Amino acid sequence: MAMTKPHFQAEQNAIIEQKQGRHSYTIKPRGLTIVWGNDERYWKLPKIESDYTNSNEPVELLQVSWLEVTATVGLNPGREYEISFQVELAPDAFGWRDIQAFLMAKVGKKGKYTWTKVKLAQDSNVGRFTIPDTNGNGRPFRIKSLDMKDADNTLHFGLYEVWSGKWKGGLKIYEANVEDVTGK
Repeated sequence: MAMTKPHFQAEQNAIIEQKQGRHSYTIKPRGLTIVWGNDERYWKLPKIESDYTNSNEPVELLQVSWLEVTATVGLNPGREYEISFQVELAPDAFGWRDIQAFLMAKVGKKGKYTWTKVKLAQDSNVGRFTIPDTNGNGRPFRIKSLDMKDADNTLHFGLYEVWSGKWKGGLKIYEANVEDVTGK
């Protein structure tokens, strides 16, 4: 019997690059690397599609104690980018109340992580929402690429909750967005 890997590796065709206007990305669920994502006890992945441009099916967290959902994209030198996730909590979501999740990012393999706390303990009647929540008193999560042309401008970012050890579930992730906001 062939052993499958427990973690879901990002599929490049689920990362949609917008080059018209500002250089930005929309990362659909299958474009994310998900720890324990290949294990059906923990995650429900959306079906494979040939074109993810109009896909709106989320990846759904059934239950995990270790939340690590990441992505990697290339940035243009000397630009500022805003990072966010479009998510929703299912009516039966659990484990989010007293824990702190983090949105973390770094530029380059040797870069230093910057992070912000994100609130996921929303009312499940809210429907889809953006993290970080910029409608409340939250601020957008931004990171700058390096100015040098030959620098490693690969953005490594993700959503994490790996410290509490508590089980959590019911999180639906529709997409992650990396938007060039230079000069905005």
